[in-house]
Amino acid sequence: MVSRQIKNVLVTGGAGYIGSHAVRRLLRAGYAVTVLDDLSSGYRIAVERSSAGLFQHARFVEGSISDRAVTVRLLRESGIDAVMHFAAFIEVGESVTDPAKYYENNFAGALQLMQAMNEAEVKKLVFSSTAAVYGNPLSTPISEEQPRMPINPYGRSKLMVELAIEDFAAAYGLGYAILRYFNVAGANPEGLIGEAHEPESHLIPRILDVACGKVDTIGIFGTDYPTPDGTCIRDYIHVEDLVDAHLLAMEAIHGGAGKVFNIGSESGFSVREVIEACAKVTGKSIPVLEKPRRLGDPAILVASSAKIRNELGWQRQRPDLETIAADAWAWYQRRSDLFTKRVA
Repeated sequence: MVSRQIKNVLVTGGAGYIGSHAVRRLLRAGYAVTVLDDLSSGYRIAVERSSAGLFQHARFVEGSISDRAVTVRLLRESGIDAVMHFAAFIEVGESVTDPAKYYENNFAGALQLMQAMNEAEVKKLVFSSTAAVYGNPLSTPISEEQPRMPINPYGRSKLMVELAIEDFAAAYGLGYAILRYFNVAGANPEGLIGEAHEPESHLIPRILDVACGKVDTIGIFGTDYPTPDGTCIRDYIHVEDLVDAHLLAMEAIHGGAGKVFNIGSESGFSVREVIEACAKVTGKSIPVLEKPRRLGDPAILVASSAKIRNELGWQRQRPDLETIAADAWAWYQRRSDLFTKRVA
């Protein structure tokens, strides 16, 4: 149901993995959607498929959030009421070797976007943040009250945006929702859109690369952690449940204040459990290669999502790991070569 206060939504990074799922969710809810994406890591066909079979279609604009004049004009011409901001680089390792890229796009780009919103008098923002702002947590499950101590440029770039959002709220009346999430996986159950990163660093699609013969083995980094099977435990959330949370958060924004929510499973799955789930749904053998621990990898990273459940009534509809893996595998088998770099 469309919020009475919000009709037109701008989705930055809407040609990417999570962004395109958010576009489809917004369209299904009856919102008019405009996508702004520079296609540096997204695909125009993802925007087209996000509208497939729906009464409304998203408008696509190729451009950068760093171009403030273009963004101001787009916000005004489209009558935008709220912005969902996904446009960011996400590779932790790359952020260490090329931090300038991450500070320029993730922080400076977001700052230009918020300045454009302020100039165009758009006062509602949903920001795609990350569990990386916590760094090595003091305890698990991780609550929103834990200190923010990121340990890499990616996490720091996201924290810098969070701090800027808080200051914009205090000074300019920006209403916001910051969503910090952990490992996002799965795909649209209809097989229209899904994960297509290049290079791929996420565990489930890397396991699926093994299942289809693209890669020989999947690495397990550390088998002697203090967990039931000795491998790291991480929090996995289905992308469809994640975008449901974005919609609820957007509709709950009121006035020049904001909320911060963790989005996760609260239980977590070990690396071996993820491999076993993928083997079961694919019917394929998944050879593993055991390797030493990676420096800085905590044994367990699991979120507490009690706050968003209690305040917004969010509930996961797809909590089962096999469902997440099965949707990812169905997408993986159907996805077009148009999602292979750099045809799109």
